[in-house]
Amino acid sequence: MDVLYFFKERTRFLRYFYDTAAAPFRATMRKIEAGEAPFDSPPYREDGEPPYLDEWVEASEAVEVLGRSCLSVLSASLNLYFRTWEQEFPIRWADGERKRAFRNGYLEGYRNCFEAVLEQSWEDCPADLALVEQITLARNRDQHPDEIVTMRVNHARADLSKYPRPFFMSDFDRARLNEHDLEHGFLMNPSVDVSPERLEQAITETERLASWLEEHLVALRYER
Repeated sequence: MDVLYFFKERTRFLRYFYDTAAAPFRATMRKIEAGEAPFDSPPYREDGEPPYLDEWVEASEAVEVLGRSCLSVLSASLNLYFRTWEQEFPIRWADGERKRAFRNGYLEGYRNCFEAVLEQSWEDCPADLALVEQITLARNRDQHPDEIVTMRVNHARADLSKYPRPFFMSDFDRARLNEHDLEHGFLMNPSVDVSPERLEQAITETERLASWLEEHLVALRYER
């Protein structure tokens, strides 16, 4: 099986899906900001809030949820890539060995697995492995939110202790980040923000990791 081909088919679809699904929400936001129809006749409001604020916020939240959802699909796709190669060899585990290897998540587990199989460190991998790990951390936060009252999802304190300047963070949160936050912790944890640019870079880094790993795994398989 050409495992890399099927992984890249998933990432290709993910790019298409995000761009297509985000378009109507972004169009709504743009029309509200420009005062275009059907948002060109704002109703009277006594609270002083901008016209169509609720509609703009809802569209913005939809884009945020879409970005996080795509990141979850990306994380699952990378997991599938690793798992397929695990089955392709196949890789044998002693009793309890796999559970111990994966106790800190699938990325560390498969790193341990394939470093042992290839007898080669991932330190030589050209992908940004810290960014790839943050994909899985952000996915976990999206799948296990803390509050029912908001669609916002915040980074976990444990994750911030490892990555105090998380990759998936909004420009607003990044701008207000200061040394006090970094040294003493955040008064309010920054939200998980997946902009189109950050999603594209995340996809690119997973493709870079998979391509590098594929070359070595294919070579090893044909040596056997």
